[in-house]
Amino acid sequence: MLSSVTEPDTTIVADLEAGIGTLTRLPEGSVDVVVVVVEPTPRSIDVARRAITVAADKQQGRILVLANKIVDDGDRERVIDGLVDFRDRYRDLVVVPNDDVVDRADREGVSPVDLDAASPAVQAIEKLIALL
Repeated sequence: MLSSVTEPDTTIVADLEAGIGTLTRLPEGSVDVVVVVVEPTPRSIDVARRAITVAADKQQGRILVLANKIVDDGDRERVIDGLVDFRDRYRDLVVVPNDDVVDRADREGVSPVDLDAASPAVQAIEKLIALL
């Protein structure tokens, strides 16, 4: 898909499959920003570590980490501690709290921002948008 873009200064936002497969197939330096989404579980943190490594090794631009579904400070610290050895490879960490608004919006088939623009998860995503 990315190789078919011929216009310079084109912005593409893609939600890629979980894991690192897509990152390993991208040509070196082909994207400006990689957002690595990680949940506070050992398996997710392991995949995030591998994704950060691949993105950095392939010089894929800025790497941002989005810690998703964070319930408490313990979850936040679990992600930070799990990625501490990679801190020099990613620029920012955005924490998205576990938020009932996201679940309700999914059930209702609407965007969380349309359901409650002031919800903690929506506010965190707005922080991510500002970093992009």
